[in-house]
Amino acid sequence: QVQLVDSGGGLVQAGGSLRLSCTASGRTFSSYAMGWFRQAPGKEREFVAFINWSGSTTRYADSVKGRFTISRDNAKNTVYLQMNGLNPEDTAVYYCAAVATLMPKLMGHEYDYWGQGTQVTVSS
Repeated sequence: QVQLVDSGGGLVQAGGSLRLSCTASGRTFSSYAMGWFRQAPGKEREFVAFINWSGSTTRYADSVKGRFTISRDNAKNTVYLQMNGLNPEDTAVYYCAAVATLMPKLMGHEYDYWGQGTQVTVSS
């Protein structure tokens, strides 16, 4: 069992930056690949970024590529999402998720554990 706690959201102006964090409970964090997803009002949840257990493999949605960076610190049981160049279209609730896998997973239904979400609002 893994429990995830998201944090770091807030209100930022367009062009600004935020860093989201997701801290996991338990001693098996390094066994899990991690993903970030987001859901805007009235829209379906969408994939944002993926990182494998070691951090050697990452994947990004085209909409965030070059602006967002996913990373992890297994010693701290934490995964991060550095978001730069934010625009109003990035406004959403952001969720981290965990899955025990060796292969990249880009679909939400493939993940086993979810954080509670953190709100990101980008003003124009």
